[in-house]
Amino acid sequence: MYRELDNLLSANTTVDSWYDDGCTIASEILSGFNKEDWEKLSIEVFNKSLEWQKKIAYCLDSNCNVYELKILLSLLETKDEELFQICIDTLRSFTTLENKQIIIKNPSILQRINNLLPTSGIAVKKVLEDFIIKIYS
Repeated sequence: MYRELDNLLSANTTVDSWYDDGCTIASEILSGFNKEDWEKLSIEVFNKSLEWQKKIAYCLDSNCNVYELKILLSLLETKDEELFQICIDTLRSFTTLENKQIIIKNPSILQRINNLLPTSGIAVKKVLEDFIIKIYS
């Protein structure tokens, strides 16, 4: 299953086709992942292009499992602002108490959000503020 996902995420697609079809197909593939697939993805995600990472970050809320959470938290260390924002947007789905506690225990996430808020556009600011509300609710 990992190879199928990798092929999909590596394909050159238009933005419209990715958001119309690609992310849905990727989510379906992710829902069929077994432990070995998740472990392979957890390792390989850091060897992939920035665009590949953005695509996977966008799709990682299919199960809201610990593998997805760990990958997203690791991707948050990026210097790329768009990837960071995609990860935060996706993490808004990780609303279990356990997931919230894991996120809160990483103060650098909230620090970076607080640094971004004053200079963010309206849409990004809404995502960041909503993330903070969901984490502390």
